[in-house]
Amino acid sequence: MKNYLKNLIVLLAITMAVGCGKNAKNEEQSVNNENQMTTSKKLTAAEILGNPKYLAMSYGGYRYADHDIEPTIDELKDDMKLLSAMGVGIVRTYKVHLPQAANLLQAIHELKQEDENFEMYVMLGIWIDCKNAWTDQEPDHNVESEANKPQVEEAVRLVNKYPDIIKVMAVGNEAMVHWAATYFVQPSVILKWVIYLQDLKKSDKLPTDMWITSSDDFSSWGGGGAEYHTEDLEKLYKAVDYISMHTYPYHNTHYNPEFWIIENDETLSDMEKIDAGMIRAKTFAQKQYDSVAGYMKSIGVNKPIHIGETGWATVSKPGDFYSAEGSRATDEYKSGLYYKLMREWTNEAGISCFYFEGFNEPWKDSKNPMGSENHFGLFTKEGQAKYGLWEMVDNGIFEGLTRDGNPVVKTYDGDKEKLMKDVLVPPTTK
Repeated sequence: MKNYLKNLIVLLAITMAVGCGKNAKNEEQSVNNENQMTTSKKLTAAEILGNPKYLAMSYGGYRYADHDIEPTIDELKDDMKLLSAMGVGIVRTYKVHLPQAANLLQAIHELKQEDENFEMYVMLGIWIDCKNAWTDQEPDHNVESEANKPQVEEAVRLVNKYPDIIKVMAVGNEAMVHWAATYFVQPSVILKWVIYLQDLKKSDKLPTDMWITSSDDFSSWGGGGAEYHTEDLEKLYKAVDYISMHTYPYHNTHYNPEFWIIENDETLSDMEKIDAGMIRAKTFAQKQYDSVAGYMKSIGVNKPIHIGETGWATVSKPGDFYSAEGSRATDEYKSGLYYKLMREWTNEAGISCFYFEGFNEPWKDSKNPMGSENHFGLFTKEGQAKYGLWEMVDNGIFEGLTRDGNPVVKTYDGDKEKLMKDVLVPPTTK
Protein backbone atom coordinates (compact mmCIF):
# COMPACT_ATOMS: atom_id res chain seq x y z
CA MET A 1 0.00 0.00 0.00
CA LYS A 2 2.85 2.34 0.87
CA ASN A 3 4.54 1.51 -2.42
CA TYR A 4 1.27 2.13 -4.26
CA LEU A 5 0.87 5.57 -2.67
CA LYS A 6 4.49 6.37 -3.32
CA ASN A 7 4.15 5.45 -7.01
CA LEU A 8 0.91 7.41 -7.28
CA ILE A 9 2.55 10.55 -5.85
CA VAL A 10 5.47 10.20 -8.29
CA LEU A 11 3.06 9.72 -11.21
CA LEU A 12 1.06 12.80 -10.22
CA ALA A 13 4.24 14.85 -9.92
CA ILE A 14 5.36 13.79 -13.40
CA THR A 15 1.93 14.55 -14.88
CA MET A 16 1.90 17.99 -13.31
CA ALA A 17 5.42 18.69 -14.56
CA VAL A 18 4.54 17.64 -18.11
CA GLY A 19 1.35 19.69 -17.97
CA CYS A 20 3.20 22.74 -16.75
CA GLY A 21 5.76 22.23 -19.48
CA LYS A 22 3.05 22.05 -22.11
CA ASN A 23 1.34 25.14 -20.72
CA ALA A 24 4.63 27.01 -20.69
CA LYS A 25 5.31 25.93 -24.25
CA ASN A 26 1.81 26.94 -25.33
CA GLU A 27 2.19 30.30 -23.61
CA GLU A 28 5.57 30.78 -25.28
CA GLN A 29 4.09 29.88 -28.67
CA SER A 30 1.20 32.26 -28.06
CA VAL A 31 3.62 35.07 -27.19
CA ASN A 32 5.70 34.28 -30.29
CA ASN A 33 2.60 34.38 -32.50
CA GLU A 34 1.50 37.63 -30.92
CA ASN A 35 4.95 39.11 -31.35
CA GLN A 36 4.98 38.00 -34.97
CA MET A 37 1.62 39.66 -35.62
CA THR A 38 2.71 42.79 -33.79
CA THR A 39 5.93 42.95 -35.82
CA SER A 40 3.92 42.53 -39.01
CA LYS A 41 1.54 45.33 -38.08
CA LYS A 42 4.40 47.63 -37.14
CA LEU A 43 6.30 47.14 -40.40
CA THR A 44 6.41 50.55 -42.10
CA ALA A 45 6.81 51.85 -45.64
CA ALA A 46 10.31 52.97 -44.70
CA GLU A 47 11.18 49.33 -43.94
CA ILE A 48 9.39 47.86 -46.97
CA LEU A 49 10.38 50.19 -49.81
CA GLY A 50 13.84 49.44 -51.14
CA ASN A 51 13.90 46.09 -49.32
CA PRO A 52 14.47 43.24 -51.83
CA LYS A 53 12.62 40.90 -49.45
CA TYR A 54 9.47 42.81 -50.44
CA LEU A 55 9.50 43.08 -54.23
CA ALA A 56 7.03 45.62 -55.62
CA MET A 57 4.46 45.08 -58.38
CA SER A 58 1.79 47.16 -60.09
CA TYR A 59 -1.47 45.25 -59.95
CA GLY A 60 -4.82 45.13 -61.68
CA GLY A 61 -6.91 41.98 -61.51
CA TYR A 62 -9.30 42.73 -64.38
CA ARG A 63 -9.64 39.69 -66.63
CA TYR A 64 -12.00 40.87 -69.37
CA ALA A 65 -12.17 43.50 -72.09
CA ASP A 66 -15.28 44.75 -70.31
CA HIS A 67 -13.87 46.80 -67.45
CA ASP A 68 -17.20 46.67 -65.63
CA ILE A 69 -16.63 42.99 -64.81
CA GLU A 70 -14.92 43.14 -61.42
CA PRO A 71 -12.59 40.39 -60.20
CA THR A 72 -14.03 38.36 -57.35
CA ILE A 73 -12.49 38.04 -53.90
CA ASP A 74 -11.38 34.49 -54.73
CA GLU A 75 -9.79 35.64 -57.99
CA LEU A 76 -7.93 38.39 -56.16
CA LYS A 77 -6.74 35.90 -53.54
CA ASP A 78 -5.40 33.58 -56.26
CA ASP A 79 -3.46 36.49 -57.77
CA MET A 80 -1.98 37.51 -54.43
CA LYS A 81 -0.82 33.94 -53.81
CA LEU A 82 0.92 33.88 -57.19
CA LEU A 83 2.63 37.23 -56.63
CA SER A 84 3.62 36.29 -53.09
CA ALA A 85 5.16 33.05 -54.34
CA MET A 86 7.49 35.03 -56.62
CA GLY A 87 8.66 37.29 -53.79
CA VAL A 88 6.30 40.24 -54.21
CA GLY A 89 5.51 41.87 -50.87
CA ILE A 90 3.78 45.10 -51.88
CA VAL A 91 1.36 45.83 -54.71
CA ARG A 92 0.28 49.14 -56.17
CA THR A 93 -3.37 49.91 -56.95
CA TYR A 94 -4.72 52.83 -58.97
CA LYS A 95 -8.33 53.76 -58.20
CA VAL A 96 -10.44 53.60 -55.06
CA HIS A 97 -13.83 54.46 -56.54
CA LEU A 98 -14.04 51.00 -58.16
CA PRO A 99 -14.72 47.89 -56.06
CA GLN A 100 -11.37 46.24 -56.84
CA ALA A 101 -9.38 48.31 -54.34
CA ALA A 102 -11.62 47.55 -51.36
CA ASN A 103 -12.05 43.93 -52.49
CA LEU A 104 -8.30 43.46 -52.81
CA LEU A 105 -7.79 44.69 -49.26
CA GLN A 106 -10.50 42.31 -48.06
CA ALA A 107 -8.84 39.47 -49.97
CA ILE A 108 -5.45 40.18 -48.37
CA HIS A 109 -7.10 40.46 -44.96
CA GLU A 110 -8.69 37.04 -45.40
CA LEU A 111 -5.42 35.50 -46.59
CA LYS A 112 -3.70 36.80 -43.46
CA GLN A 113 -6.42 35.26 -41.31
CA GLU A 114 -6.06 31.93 -43.11
CA ASP A 115 -2.26 31.95 -42.84
CA GLU A 116 -0.53 34.03 -40.15
CA ASN A 117 2.68 33.94 -42.20
CA PHE A 118 1.12 35.50 -45.29
CA GLU A 119 2.34 39.02 -46.00
CA MET A 120 1.22 41.48 -48.63
CA TYR A 121 1.16 45.25 -48.35
CA VAL A 122 -0.46 47.89 -50.53
CA MET A 123 0.43 51.21 -52.10
CA LEU A 124 -3.07 52.66 -52.42
CA GLY A 125 -3.65 54.84 -55.47
CA ILE A 126 -5.97 57.85 -55.44
CA TRP A 127 -7.00 58.77 -58.99
CA ILE A 128 -6.87 62.52 -59.69
CA ASP A 129 -8.43 64.28 -62.68
CA CYS A 130 -8.84 67.82 -63.96
CA LYS A 131 -12.27 69.36 -64.51
CA ASN A 132 -14.12 67.88 -67.53
CA ALA A 133 -11.70 64.95 -67.77
CA TRP A 134 -12.95 62.01 -69.87
CA THR A 135 -15.93 64.00 -71.16
CA ASP A 136 -16.83 65.66 -74.46
CA GLN A 137 -16.04 69.04 -72.90
CA GLU A 138 -12.68 70.78 -73.04
CA PRO A 139 -10.49 69.68 -70.09
CA ASP A 140 -9.59 72.51 -67.73
CA HIS A 141 -6.14 71.62 -66.47
CA ASN A 142 -6.11 74.47 -63.94
CA VAL A 143 -9.20 73.26 -62.07
CA GLU A 144 -9.61 69.88 -60.47
CA SER A 145 -12.48 67.45 -60.90
CA GLU A 146 -15.23 67.36 -58.29
CA ALA A 147 -14.67 63.60 -58.16
CA ASN A 148 -11.25 63.99 -56.53
CA LYS A 149 -12.47 64.72 -53.02
CA PRO A 150 -14.60 61.54 -52.71
CA GLN A 151 -11.58 59.53 -53.94
CA VAL A 152 -9.42 60.99 -51.17
CA GLU A 153 -12.11 60.40 -48.55
CA GLU A 154 -12.54 56.78 -49.59
CA ALA A 155 -8.79 56.24 -49.48
CA VAL A 156 -8.65 57.61 -45.93
CA ARG A 157 -11.50 55.29 -44.92
CA LEU A 158 -9.72 52.26 -46.35
CA VAL A 159 -6.43 53.15 -44.66
CA ASN A 160 -8.09 53.37 -41.27
CA LYS A 161 -9.87 50.07 -41.88
CA TYR A 162 -6.69 48.26 -43.02
CA PRO A 163 -3.72 50.06 -41.39
CA ASP A 164 -1.81 46.77 -41.19
CA ILE A 165 -1.96 46.39 -45.00
CA ILE A 166 -1.85 49.87 -46.57
CA LYS A 167 1.56 51.45 -46.11
CA VAL A 168 1.67 54.05 -48.89
CA MET A 169 -0.89 56.47 -50.37
CA ALA A 170 -0.24 57.83 -53.87
CA VAL A 171 -2.10 60.97 -54.91
CA GLY A 172 -2.57 60.72 -58.68
CA ASN A 173 -1.19 58.49 -61.40
CA GLU A 174 0.66 60.37 -64.15
CA ALA A 175 -1.63 63.23 -63.18
CA MET A 176 0.89 66.03 -63.79
CA VAL A 177 2.53 64.96 -67.05
CA HIS A 178 1.43 67.10 -69.97
CA TRP A 179 1.01 64.27 -72.46
CA ALA A 180 -1.89 63.00 -70.32
CA ALA A 181 -3.94 65.55 -72.23
CA THR A 182 -7.39 64.26 -71.25
CA TYR A 183 -6.97 64.63 -67.49
CA PHE A 184 -3.69 66.14 -66.18
CA VAL A 185 -3.72 68.73 -63.40
CA GLN A 186 -1.25 71.33 -62.23
CA PRO A 187 1.13 70.36 -59.37
CA SER A 188 -0.83 72.66 -57.07
CA VAL A 189 -3.74 70.19 -57.07
CA ILE A 190 -1.52 67.27 -56.08
CA LEU A 191 0.18 69.46 -53.49
CA LYS A 192 -3.17 70.39 -51.96
CA TRP A 193 -4.15 66.78 -51.34
CA VAL A 194 -0.70 65.68 -50.19
CA ILE A 195 -0.72 68.44 -47.57
CA TYR A 196 -4.26 67.44 -46.58
CA LEU A 197 -3.17 63.85 -45.97
CA GLN A 198 -0.02 64.92 -44.14
CA ASP A 199 -2.17 67.07 -41.84
CA LEU A 200 -4.38 64.05 -41.12
CA LYS A 201 -1.25 62.20 -40.00
CA LYS A 202 -0.35 65.04 -37.67
CA SER A 203 -3.80 64.94 -36.10
CA ASP A 204 -3.71 61.13 -35.73
CA LYS A 205 -6.48 60.64 -38.29
CA LEU A 206 -4.08 58.58 -40.37
CA PRO A 207 -1.22 56.35 -39.20
CA THR A 208 1.77 58.59 -38.53
CA ASP A 209 4.15 56.21 -40.33
CA MET A 210 2.04 56.19 -43.52
CA TRP A 211 4.06 57.44 -46.50
CA ILE A 212 2.41 59.89 -48.88
CA THR A 213 3.58 60.44 -52.46
CA SER A 214 2.42 61.03 -56.02
CA SER A 215 3.32 58.54 -58.75
CA ASP A 216 4.23 60.27 -61.99
CA ASP A 217 6.42 60.34 -65.07
CA PHE A 218 10.07 61.21 -64.53
CA SER A 219 9.57 64.48 -66.43
CA SER A 220 6.81 65.57 -64.04
CA TRP A 221 9.30 65.19 -61.19
CA GLY A 222 11.66 67.66 -62.87
CA GLY A 223 13.75 65.16 -64.77
CA GLY A 224 12.55 66.43 -68.16
CA GLY A 225 12.06 69.90 -69.60
CA ALA A 226 12.23 73.19 -67.74
CA GLU A 227 8.47 73.69 -68.18
CA TYR A 228 8.02 71.34 -65.21
CA HIS A 229 10.40 73.26 -62.93
CA THR A 230 7.85 75.26 -60.98
CA GLU A 231 7.57 76.60 -57.47
CA ASP A 232 4.67 74.26 -56.75
CA LEU A 233 6.74 71.26 -57.79
CA GLU A 234 9.44 72.32 -55.33
CA LYS A 235 6.79 72.57 -52.61
CA LEU A 236 5.51 69.13 -53.58
CA TYR A 237 9.00 67.66 -53.18
CA LYS A 238 9.08 69.02 -49.66
CA ALA A 239 5.59 67.75 -48.84
CA VAL A 240 5.84 64.10 -49.98
CA ASP A 241 7.63 61.39 -48.01
CA TYR A 242 9.34 60.02 -51.10
CA ILE A 243 9.31 60.35 -54.89
CA SER A 244 7.59 57.72 -57.04
CA MET A 245 8.76 58.13 -60.65
CA HIS A 246 7.90 56.28 -63.87
CA THR A 247 10.33 55.31 -66.61
CA TYR A 248 9.47 53.51 -69.85
CA PRO A 249 12.34 52.72 -72.20
CA TYR A 250 9.85 50.55 -74.10
CA HIS A 251 7.78 53.56 -75.22
CA ASN A 252 10.93 55.53 -75.86
CA THR A 253 12.08 53.01 -78.46
CA HIS A 254 9.63 54.99 -80.61
CA TYR A 255 9.53 58.47 -79.07
CA ASN A 256 13.26 58.86 -78.26
CA PRO A 257 14.96 56.07 -80.23
CA GLU A 258 18.53 57.38 -80.09
CA PHE A 259 19.43 54.80 -77.43
CA TRP A 260 17.65 52.03 -79.30
CA ILE A 261 18.73 52.47 -82.94
CA ILE A 262 22.46 51.97 -83.27
CA GLU A 263 25.00 51.83 -86.06
CA ASN A 264 25.10 48.43 -87.71
CA ASP A 265 27.99 46.28 -86.48
CA GLU A 266 28.62 43.22 -88.63
CA THR A 267 30.80 41.69 -85.91
CA LEU A 268 27.80 41.21 -83.60
CA SER A 269 25.37 38.33 -83.91
CA ASP A 270 21.63 39.01 -83.85
CA MET A 271 21.43 37.76 -80.25
CA GLU A 272 24.28 40.02 -79.21
CA LYS A 273 22.48 43.00 -80.79
CA ILE A 274 19.26 42.13 -78.96
CA ASP A 275 20.98 41.67 -75.61
CA ALA A 276 22.98 44.86 -76.07
CA GLY A 277 19.75 46.72 -76.85
CA MET A 278 18.18 45.61 -73.59
CA ILE A 279 21.23 46.66 -71.60
CA ARG A 280 20.91 50.09 -73.26
CA ALA A 281 17.24 50.12 -72.24
CA LYS A 282 18.19 49.56 -68.60
CA THR A 283 20.82 52.32 -68.88
CA PHE A 284 18.14 54.62 -70.33
CA ALA A 285 15.94 53.97 -67.27
CA GLN A 286 18.88 54.64 -64.97
CA LYS A 287 19.54 57.96 -66.68
CA GLN A 288 15.94 59.04 -66.19
CA TYR A 289 16.17 58.03 -62.54
CA ASP A 290 19.39 60.04 -62.21
CA SER A 291 17.78 63.07 -63.88
CA VAL A 292 15.11 63.14 -61.15
CA ALA A 293 17.76 62.74 -58.46
CA GLY A 294 19.74 65.57 -60.03
CA TYR A 295 16.77 67.93 -60.06
CA MET A 296 15.91 67.04 -56.47
CA LYS A 297 19.47 67.84 -55.41
CA SER A 298 19.35 71.15 -57.29
CA ILE A 299 16.41 72.34 -55.15
CA GLY A 300 18.02 71.26 -51.89
CA VAL A 301 15.84 68.22 -51.15
CA ASN A 302 17.07 64.80 -50.08
CA LYS A 303 14.40 62.07 -50.08
CA PRO A 304 14.16 58.47 -51.29
CA ILE A 305 13.30 57.91 -54.95
CA HIS A 306 11.58 54.69 -55.99
CA ILE A 307 10.24 53.53 -59.34
CA GLY A 308 6.45 53.62 -59.39
CA GLU A 309 6.19 52.06 -62.84
CA THR A 310 8.26 50.50 -65.56
CA GLY A 311 7.60 47.57 -67.86
CA TRP A 312 7.88 46.00 -71.31
CA ALA A 313 5.05 44.68 -73.50
CA THR A 314 5.16 41.21 -75.06
CA VAL A 315 2.62 41.64 -77.88
CA SER A 316 1.83 44.53 -80.23
CA LYS A 317 -0.50 44.68 -83.18
CA PRO A 318 1.02 44.78 -86.69
CA GLY A 319 1.82 48.27 -87.86
CA ASP A 320 1.95 49.96 -84.47
CA PHE A 321 4.89 51.89 -83.03
CA TYR A 322 6.58 48.89 -81.40
CA SER A 323 5.90 46.12 -83.93
CA ALA A 324 7.99 44.72 -86.77
CA GLU A 325 7.08 47.81 -88.79
CA GLY A 326 8.08 50.09 -85.91
CA SER A 327 10.82 49.88 -83.26
CA ARG A 328 10.77 46.05 -83.12
CA ALA A 329 10.77 46.25 -79.35
CA THR A 330 7.94 43.88 -78.53
CA ASP A 331 8.37 40.22 -77.57
CA GLU A 332 8.64 37.94 -74.54
CA TYR A 333 12.40 37.55 -74.70
CA LYS A 334 13.05 41.29 -74.45
CA SER A 335 10.39 41.62 -71.76
CA GLY A 336 11.92 38.83 -69.69
CA LEU A 337 15.42 40.24 -70.02
CA TYR A 338 14.25 43.73 -69.11
CA TYR A 339 12.52 42.39 -66.00
CA LYS A 340 15.68 40.56 -64.95
CA LEU A 341 17.95 43.56 -65.57
CA MET A 342 15.66 45.98 -63.73
CA ARG A 343 15.27 43.71 -60.72
CA GLU A 344 19.02 43.19 -60.50
CA TRP A 345 19.75 46.92 -60.63
CA THR A 346 17.03 48.10 -58.25
CA ASN A 347 17.51 45.32 -55.70
CA GLU A 348 21.22 46.04 -55.51
CA ALA A 349 20.63 49.80 -55.31
CA GLY A 350 17.94 49.60 -52.62
CA ILE A 351 15.23 50.93 -54.92
CA SER A 352 11.67 49.61 -54.98
CA CYS A 353 10.53 48.92 -58.54
CA PHE A 354 6.75 48.61 -58.93
CA TYR A 355 7.04 46.59 -62.10
CA PHE A 356 4.18 47.06 -64.56
CA GLU A 357 2.58 44.64 -64.29
CA GLY A 358 1.70 41.30 -62.74
CA PHE A 359 -1.00 40.16 -65.19
CA ASN A 360 -2.25 41.09 -68.64
CA GLU A 361 -5.35 43.29 -68.54
CA PRO A 362 -7.38 43.12 -71.77
CA TRP A 363 -9.48 46.21 -70.97
CA LYS A 364 -6.55 48.55 -71.47
CA ASP A 365 -7.06 48.57 -75.24
CA SER A 366 -10.36 46.72 -75.39
CA LYS A 367 -11.02 47.36 -79.10
CA ASN A 368 -7.63 45.96 -80.11
CA PRO A 369 -6.88 42.58 -78.50
CA MET A 370 -3.33 42.71 -79.91
CA GLY A 371 -2.74 46.23 -78.59
CA SER A 372 0.47 46.45 -76.58
CA GLU A 373 -1.24 48.05 -73.57
CA ASN A 374 -3.07 44.76 -73.00
CA HIS A 375 0.15 42.75 -72.78
CA PHE A 376 2.46 44.19 -70.14
CA GLY A 377 1.83 41.37 -67.66
CA LEU A 378 4.41 38.84 -66.52
CA PHE A 379 1.49 36.40 -66.62
CA THR A 380 -1.06 36.06 -69.40
CA LYS A 381 -4.72 36.59 -68.59
CA GLU A 382 -5.11 32.82 -68.24
CA GLY A 383 -2.19 32.60 -65.82
CA GLN A 384 0.51 31.28 -68.14
CA ALA A 385 3.99 32.37 -67.07
CA LYS A 386 5.79 34.41 -69.70
CA TYR A 387 9.47 33.95 -70.46
CA GLY A 388 10.64 36.16 -67.58
CA LEU A 389 9.11 33.67 -65.12
CA TRP A 390 10.05 30.39 -66.81
CA GLU A 391 12.86 29.71 -64.36
CA MET A 392 10.44 30.09 -61.45
CA VAL A 393 8.15 27.54 -63.04
CA ASP A 394 11.11 25.15 -63.39
CA ASN A 395 11.91 25.67 -59.71
CA GLY A 396 8.37 24.76 -58.65
CA ILE A 397 7.63 28.21 -57.24
CA PHE A 398 4.00 28.10 -58.45
CA GLU A 399 3.31 24.44 -57.73
CA GLY A 400 -0.27 23.98 -56.49
CA LEU A 401 -1.28 27.55 -57.40
CA THR A 402 -3.76 28.46 -60.10
CA ARG A 403 -5.36 31.38 -61.89
CA ASP A 404 -9.01 30.92 -62.78
CA GLY A 405 -8.52 27.21 -62.17
CA ASN A 406 -5.57 26.98 -64.55
CA PRO A 407 -2.25 25.64 -63.24
CA VAL A 408 0.77 27.79 -64.04
CA VAL A 409 2.52 26.60 -67.19
CA LYS A 410 5.02 28.27 -69.49
CA THR A 411 4.03 30.18 -72.59
CA TYR A 412 5.20 28.65 -75.90
CA ASP A 413 5.00 25.28 -74.10
CA GLY A 414 8.39 26.19 -72.66
CA ASP A 415 10.01 25.93 -76.11
CA LYS A 416 12.58 28.74 -76.27
CA GLU A 417 13.44 27.99 -79.89
CA LYS A 418 9.80 28.54 -80.78
CA LEU A 419 9.71 31.75 -78.72
CA MET A 420 12.80 33.16 -80.41
CA LYS A 421 11.12 32.99 -83.82
CA ASP A 422 9.00 35.95 -82.67
CA VAL A 423 12.00 37.99 -81.50
CA LEU A 424 13.19 40.81 -83.74
CA VAL A 425 16.56 42.55 -83.84
CA PRO A 426 16.43 46.27 -82.95
CA PRO A 427 16.79 48.59 -85.94
CA THR A 428 20.26 49.65 -86.96
CA THR A 429 21.53 52.47 -89.12
CA LYS A 430 23.20 51.56 -92.38
